[in-house]
Amino acid sequence: MADNLRGFRRTHMCGVLRETDIDEEVILMGWVQKNRKLGGLKFVDLRDRTGLCQIVFDEEVSVEAFEKATNLRGEFVIAVKGIVKKRFSVNNDMPTGQIEVFANELRVLAESDVPPIHINDDDNAKESLRLKYRYLDLRKPKMLKKLMTRNKIVKVTRDYMDENGFIDVETPVLTKPTPEGARDYLVPSRVNNGKFYALPQSPQLFKQLLMVSGLDRYYQVVKCFRDEDLRKDRQPEFTQIDIEMSFVDQEDVISINEGLLKRIFKEVKGIDIEIPLKRYTYDEAMKRFGSDKPDTRFGFELVELSNVVKGSDFVVFERALNNGGTVQAINFNGLKDTYSKNNIKKLEKFVADYGAKGLAWIKVEEDGVSSQISKFLKEDEMNSLVKAMNAEAGDLILIVADSYKVAYDSLGALRCEIAKQQDMIKDDKYDLLWVTDFPVFEFSEEDNRYVAKHHPFTAPKEEDIKYLETEPEKAHANAYDIVLNGFEIGGGSIRINTLDMQQKMFKALGFTDEEAEEKFGFLLEAFKFGAPPHGGLAYGLDRLAMILTGSDNIREVIAFPKTQNATSLLTDAPAIATIEQLKELGIELIEEDNE
Repeated sequence: MADNLRGFRRTHMCGVLRETDIDEEVILMGWVQKNRKLGGLKFVDLRDRTGLCQIVFDEEVSVEAFEKATNLRGEFVIAVKGIVKKRFSVNNDMPTGQIEVFANELRVLAESDVPPIHINDDDNAKESLRLKYRYLDLRKPKMLKKLMTRNKIVKVTRDYMDENGFIDVETPVLTKPTPEGARDYLVPSRVNNGKFYALPQSPQLFKQLLMVSGLDRYYQVVKCFRDEDLRKDRQPEFTQIDIEMSFVDQEDVISINEGLLKRIFKEVKGIDIEIPLKRYTYDEAMKRFGSDKPDTRFGFELVELSNVVKGSDFVVFERALNNGGTVQAINFNGLKDTYSKNNIKKLEKFVADYGAKGLAWIKVEEDGVSSQISKFLKEDEMNSLVKAMNAEAGDLILIVADSYKVAYDSLGALRCEIAKQQDMIKDDKYDLLWVTDFPVFEFSEEDNRYVAKHHPFTAPKEEDIKYLETEPEKAHANAYDIVLNGFEIGGGSIRINTLDMQQKMFKALGFTDEEAEEKFGFLLEAFKFGAPPHGGLAYGLDRLAMILTGSDNIREVIAFPKTQNATSLLTDAPAIATIEQLKELGIELIEEDNE
């Protein structure tokens, strides 16, 4: 039978005691990390979220406590009363390593079975087991530290927003299904049978309505939901730091957010970042790095060779150019001997995942070049190509000839992969930048039409409004992303704030007047009553915490995450609903025909 806490009140956390506490009586509570016997003494490392403290059980101090300690095992929950003493054998690797507590009373508050995973940082249990027993996984110091870092990011944000006149407002979780890019999670309504709520993909429309309401400056740390394919930096439910401001332009939004980022990095990481941050336009980022979220902690920039190789006899180049595509290359300086032909074949497979049909290579030697495409290019053409790449002896040039999208995607990923392989990316270096002037639209091969690059409420640049209906591919937006180490950690825009402009945008996206009214009638109605110019930005809190804690995926910084299949191994969610529940909701399941 477990002891109770009657008469016991914790005085200190385990990891805070120091030499200044010597001779003080303390009461500590926590989990047994390990216990051991040495001579006539028993030693227990007691753990809570602040760290470890060594407890000593000595018969000469308390026979009862000494005998009770004999039965202690790992993860027992105990309370200890005792006197802080100078530690006989100092451990400089522990913050509490100068002291120990001689126990005169021990209470066992709960016993523990042998845990299925080890509660220490070097445990190498499979992630599936860690997720199933997440409450045990979270006892590890490194996991607690990650959650505490996440908490610090939120606290710093709240303090900063409050100081700058922002008001925290909650927006609805049960809302209306609207087309915003990803699939909605739908919630059936029992009261309004046959109708559905949607869980919000973001608070986008509500924060715009708050600007119409005159709130002026809003923020929220908010849960969002998207039913999309998962990967290491995505979850079906995720958290945004959502920000919106009235009577602002792009510079105002960027300025307030640079101040926030500077504060976060200083208070969370102890790093002074320089502001203003560097900026690239979307077009520049794509041309130089093949990505709208470039990692610029290393070089390896793209170079377009289309004009250099135009008219050559190499059919691969000519085919790409004749189809409106491009020839792009990267000079991987000094890596000629690092990548053998077999290694390059592995890189070919890598870029194939991004749609590239091949990967041409050129190795620059002291007395010329070696390449599988030398026979297709005249000597002067090859010399012009090498010159255009600023290549020298020892360099490796890799080339993709394809559509712009495939060339950018494949080489943009390849530069990061090779930098990673060559250990050129340092985890303690933080590379922050803005990408601005995004296209308003992008072409969807699946839908065979232009869709919004961000969302339908993004304001186009004034000089590009004329392109919306006639040449949509030329229209650029007042949109901006904040990028950290090759990850988009936030994105936003100046919003449309007039009825006629919003209707024009819906028309450009192919919405009929009836469709626009059905989906967004409440927003269009609001714009009739005077909406201020406004804009904002939303951060992915999980992704930001992932990078600042040095984690390799966002599941590491979410207390109870889902798997890649959007399931919870801890709770076995999602689960089957009963027939009675489905009937109440007016839902009938249709069995799949597997024939």
